[in-house]
Amino acid sequence: MITAEIAPPQNVNTPPSPIETSLQDWLDCPLEGTEWVEGNIIEKNGMTGKHGRIQAKLARYWGNYMESSHQGGEVYTETPCQTQQRGRRPDVAYLTPELVEQFGEFTTLPQSFSLIAEVISPTDAAEAVFAKVREYLQSGCEEVWLIFPESQWVGVMTGEQQVFFSPGEEARTQKGLQGFTIAVDTLLA
Repeated sequence: MITAEIAPPQNVNTPPSPIETSLQDWLDCPLEGTEWVEGNIIEKNGMTGKHGRIQAKLARYWGNYMESSHQGGEVYTETPCQTQQRGRRPDVAYLTPELVEQFGEFTTLPQSFSLIAEVISPTDAAEAVFAKVREYLQSGCEEVWLIFPESQWVGVMTGEQQVFFSPGEEARTQKGLQGFTIAVDTLLA
């Protein structure tokens, strides 16, 4: 039997441990499945199969619509962005063609995405969810979708209005990705 010691790799870009992570460290190398809020690494948890299915479905529908309507831009999932003095990772996000051109390739977007969707998990606290909406809107986002799989609601929020759609209705964008609509039943099925 031949044995050999394997030396640790050199020059590996490993993130600091969560205890040592500053906002800048997190922005430079965001830890998978986490957000950075007020000096703390927050794990995104509570995701279920239903959550993942809705997230993937909405990303596909936004992407297909973006291409078929010739609006351009890019659709992202779980991609980090900076909001005020926090690091967030929206479930689904859309970036306009102008912002794609402005920021090019990025590790962490230095502002909110143009259009954001959060699929609400049973473990999410209402106050925290709505504070996150305000945070996104104050950091460059034009519109936030809150998707409530259990109660079957889709909330669409801008700086000026909040609209809720229920089963039997079509949710529609208010500002971002102009003209996009989807039946609540289809999204939540």
